Amino acid sequence: NLGSINLSRMLALERDGYEFDWEKLDDTVRKAVHFLDNVIEMNKYPITEIERVTKSNRKIGLGVMGFADMLIRLGVPYDSEEAIENAGKIMRFIQENGRKASASLAKERGAFPNYKGSIYEKAGLPVRNATVTTIAPTGTISIIAGCSSGIEPLFALAFTRNVMEGTELLEVNPLFEEIAGKRGFDSREIMKKVATAGTLHDIKGIPDDVKKVFVTSHDISPDGHIRMQAAFQKYTDNAVSKTVNCPNSATIEDVAEVYLSAYRL
Repeated sequence: NLGSINLSRMLALERDGYEFDWEKLDDTVRKAVHFLDNVIEMNKYPITEIERVTKSNRKIGLGVMGFADMLIRLGVPYDSEEAIENAGKIMRFIQENGRKASASLAKERGAFPNYKGSIYEKAGLPVRNATVTTIAPTGTISIIAGCSSGIEPLFALAFTRNVMEGTELLEVNPLFEEIAGKRGFDSREIMKKVATAGTLHDIKGIPDDVKKVFVTSHDISPDGHIRMQAAFQKYTDNAVSKTVNCPNSATIEDVAEVYLSAYRL
């Protein structure tokens, strides 16, 4: 039973730019946990066995999306130590406050039925939900919300969509388009180059500070992807969905190292 908080909406616009709004995130987490617990109660289950198991553990999976958009607004490159620190700090906040919200619900509604003998009973912490956090891919809902998916970096800044028998539509990431307009490099010629190259690295006319912040998934090393996943997984009860992008020259050994590195971290 999943729900995802759009982190790009957890920002406050101050005089000097955007800042993270911890108060808003706290309020959103509490409401989200309450909502997801209600869904378990109100859901119509296909068979009684599924209903029994679901209601015995009352597992919910509150996660995030719009993480890459949030970093861009804050001016933090995805492939930086600061981004990894932000990831851990935000997810720790969501997990801790999510558990508090679940404990508060347990006082009103009771702990989940399988609480007895669980790790929570051993810790003396009655909670309503056996798990609180998950990071899902958010493929469809991030499109609906108009934000970057899950904890992934942007896949592309611009691309050409072919429609109606050869008509080409140039689609540009809204954040990139906004910055390009403000900084004066929003020419169609530059955007077509970005769509063709898939990266800003060798494109002239784009300021270096913009290139640094607008990295795409293939600009980031496999190790960078794994370290980001590890930062989120440290404070996530269930699984974390994460793509690791490798160049097409990657060997079997390179892929093996991705799995082993994930295991180690």
